[in-house]
Amino acid sequence: MPAQQKKLLFCTAAVLSLACALGAAAAVGTQLWVRGSVLCSTGALLVNASGPELHKFIGHIQYGLFSGQRVRQCGLGGRPFHFSFFPDLLRIIPASIHVSVILFCTVLIVFALVGTGFFLLNAFGSPYETLHGPVGLYLWSFISCSCGCLIMILFSSEVKIHHLSEKIANFKEGTFTFKTHSEQFANSFWIILVCSLVHFLNALLIRFAGFEFPFSKSKDSGTITGAVDLMY
Repeated sequence: MPAQQKKLLFCTAAVLSLACALGAAAAVGTQLWVRGSVLCSTGALLVNASGPELHKFIGHIQYGLFSGQRVRQCGLGGRPFHFSFFPDLLRIIPASIHVSVILFCTVLIVFALVGTGFFLLNAFGSPYETLHGPVGLYLWSFISCSCGCLIMILFSSEVKIHHLSEKIANFKEGTFTFKTHSEQFANSFWIILVCSLVHFLNALLIRFAGFEFPFSKSKDSGTITGAVDLMY
């Protein structure tokens, strides 16, 4: 492949990797990971609410990795409540999973930036062996893609398996009991998915640039070696 085309592919991969790093950093700091609604089941049972009356007992909740907001509604109007995971909710959430998600987000951002630097080095400089060459480029892309997948798996398990929304809704509630009415992952969660797909795309760009996959062997090498052996 001509050098200009290689530079274009590596520059494209560098821009995509940098965009992923900035997008992941922005996603970590937002409260747009989960949006949902919670039902005040205690209040609804007290008045036997059904149909249109039930909407008076449905509040809203949204949160990210560090903070969030819930609107508590039990038939008396919505009352917003702002919270932070550290240290407010540390006792009721699966702290090890939550910290792991934040840690992998940090690793994703760092290695996306590292990958950006190495893509630019390969575009405008002379690639070095291993770290600056194809093995290194595959490595940074693989680590970033893997971290993105782990983030989604861990956070999904925290929300769905450990009922995170319900625990947050019932935080410091002694009289009323809230149940999750609906919940869905919001923009920041899907940004991490896009980052993982982009890093997988970067691995394909490396291949299109003419680099062989690591540990692959050329088929011609065995034929040439055999011919040389016959000469002797």
